[in-house]
Amino acid sequence: MIACVPIMLLPKPLIERKHAKESGDSKFDFTEVMIHSLIETIEFVLGTVSNTASYLRLWALSLAHSQLSKVFFENLLAGPLHSASTFSMFMMYIPWITVTLSIMMCMDLMECSLHTLRLHWVEFQSKFYKGQGRQYTPFCYKATL
Repeated sequence: MIACVPIMLLPKPLIERKHAKESGDSKFDFTEVMIHSLIETIEFVLGTVSNTASYLRLWALSLAHSQLSKVFFENLLAGPLHSASTFSMFMMYIPWITVTLSIMMCMDLMECSLHTLRLHWVEFQSKFYKGQGRQYTPFCYKATL
C-alpha cells in the first residue's frame, strides 16, 4: 500500500507537465497540479483507513455476537444437556430463547443497520459524490428535451 502512494502522486503531474511543454502552454503551473494530486492522494489514503476502521467495527460486533451466543448457551443450556434431564432442559430453554430473541436479535438488527448505514454513507459518499460547489438540480425530462 505504501508503495502505491508515489504511483498515485507523481504520474498525473508529470504527464500533464509533458503535455504542457509539447503544446507550448505557458500558463501551466506544475505546483498547483502537484498540490491537487497530493490532496487527492491524502484523501484516498484517509478514506482507505476510514473504510477499514468501519469494517473493523462491524467485525467487532459480530465477534461480540458470537461470544454472547456462546456464553448464553454455556450458562443456560449446557448444564441441562449434560444432565440429560428433560424437565431442567425444558425449564432452561425458556430463559435461553427469551435472552436469545431479545438480546441477540437486537444485536443482529443493530449490526445490519450499521452495515447498511456504512455502505450508504461511507461507500456512496466517498466513491460517487463529489461536492464541487454546484447547486443540485433534480433530473427533469422536460428540461432535458
